[in-house]
Formats: sequence, C-alpha cells, structure tokens
Amino acid sequence: MATENHGTVESTEAPGHESGGLPQLQFQHWGGQIVWLLLIFAVLYVVLSKGLLPRVSGAIDERGAKIAGDIADARRLKDEAEAQARAAAAEVAEARAKAQKTAADAKAKATAQAAERQAKEEAVLAEKLAAAEASITTARDEAMSHVRTVAEETAGAIVEKLTGKAASAAELKAALA
Repeated sequence: MATENHGTVESTEAPGHESGGLPQLQFQHWGGQIVWLLLIFAVLYVVLSKGLLPRVSGAIDERGAKIAGDIADARRLKDEAEAQARAAAAEVAEARAKAQKTAADAKAKATAQAAERQAKEEAVLAEKLAAAEASITTARDEAMSHVRTVAEETAGAIVEKLTGKAASAAELKAALA
C-alpha cells in the first residue's frame, strides 16, 4: 500500500522482498516439506499405534465385554423371572383346582346331608300322616257308629211325634238299613 506524503510515495513493503505468495506452494520448498510430512506422519503413527490406540481399543474391548456380560445377566434374569412366573401361574392353577374340588366336595356333602335330612323328615312325616290317618279312620268309624245310634233315636222321635206311638227298635233298624 502506498501513501502520498509531500509529493513522495512511500511503500509499506519491506525492501528487498518479493511478493511470491505462500512459501508452502513454491516448488523450491517442497522437498523439505515432504520430508517433514513423512517424519511427522511416522512419529504420529508410532505414538498413536503404540500408545493411544491400544488403550482405546482395550477400553472398547472392556466396555464390549461388560456390555455382553450385562446382556447375558439380563437374559439370565429374564429367563429366571419367566420360570418363576410360570411356576407361580402353575401354583395358582393348582390352588384354583384344589379350591374348585373342595367347593364341589362341600357342595356334594351338603347336598347329601340335605337329602338325608329330607328323607328322615319325610319318614317322620309319613309316620305322623299314617298315625293321623289311623286316628281319623278310628274317629270316623266311631262317629259313624254314633250316627247310626243318633239316626235311630231321631227317627224314633220323629215317628213318635208324627204318629203318637213309639216305633220298635227292629222297625227302626229295618227302616235305616
């Protein structure tokens, strides 16, 4: 850049230097740059391959082994939990079956007891009914025997009232027969 001061032109560039661009892009410097590039690449390769990368790969391997172990443990625990769930379901089914059997047995026992009590009560009622029928038959027979006597007496009283003379017992029996 140039500035004008009292008629003279001053330059801001250093005297004796030519402007040729970046030195990295000049062909005369490429030989040394390639040597340094190869030297730095070799050093970085050795440092990374012998020092850093084994540690990183070791950490990755450890982490992979830990993850694989954790997955195996999780699968094992899952299998155990499923086995316990199946066992619990089997126990519940067994308990349910026992409960149903116990309920069925209790129902059958109660039905049998009820039938037995009903049979006993029916037998007692049948005995009472037979006794009542016998008592009724006896009372009816006795009442019928008294009816005949009452009928004879009533018929005799009616005949005496209507005719004025008493009927004989043989006449009354013949009339009622």
